[in-house]
Amino acid sequence: MNLPDALWWLAGLIALWLGLRWFERINLYFPSRRLEGDPRLIGLAFEELRLTARDGVKIHGWFVPLKPESPVIIFCHGNGGNISHRLDKLQILNRAGASILLFDYRGYGSSTGRPTEQGTYQDAEAAYRWLVDEKKIRPEIIVAHEESLGGAVALELAARRKVAGLILESTFTSVVEMGRRVYPFLPMGMLVHSRYDSISKINKVSAPILVMHSPDDDIVPYDMGRKLYEAAPEPKTFLEMKGGHNEGFIETGPAYESAIAAFLRR
Repeated sequence: MNLPDALWWLAGLIALWLGLRWFERINLYFPSRRLEGDPRLIGLAFEELRLTARDGVKIHGWFVPLKPESPVIIFCHGNGGNISHRLDKLQILNRAGASILLFDYRGYGSSTGRPTEQGTYQDAEAAYRWLVDEKKIRPEIIVAHEESLGGAVALELAARRKVAGLILESTFTSVVEMGRRVYPFLPMGMLVHSRYDSISKINKVSAPILVMHSPDDDIVPYDMGRKLYEAAPEPKTFLEMKGGHNEGFIETGPAYESAIAAFLRR
């Protein structure tokens, strides 16, 4: 092969790699930049936050306090929208007896940067550091809570840092496994760069775990929630939710709030 041909092959490989990364990103992250409200819409006072991740990315968030020494939830949202689309869930968590820190991953809402797997981990770490270092909140009352993709982010945080508990809601076992369910004809293990491999990390979590999933989830298969629960160390609890992926916390009704409130009391 002469030099011009080799250069064409190299250019083709680079284009293929860039195309795969683009395809992966548009199927994994669905950020919205526009904030459509804040906690004042549901009658809650809050502190607006501008956090800095270790790599310098600026992370936007809200801290909604309840009372001193109440459990504090770090809420890691799913892959779509931004924190302004979680006000109904914020209200439920507040009623369940927790202070809440909601933050947007890089590239979402008013946070700078572009989302990546390692970046989202750093964003959650920034939220944790702010609670512990700035607010002087004890790790013994911090709970990592999530929905969907945020499950991998919250789980990573709980595996690295001391927390009082971990709540996994409608989350998947790994991106590779999700990819195989959606694109069974593609070699996802070779193509996917972002892993979010929760199933291989959950045994590293030493805090109590609450797993919540609906058999009617139309996006993340129910058996993934069951696999995570079965792989989780004790103590652990499972709540079978009702309804679809995005509406399950509403369709489950009072049982959703009651399960979280009971978990927080323990």
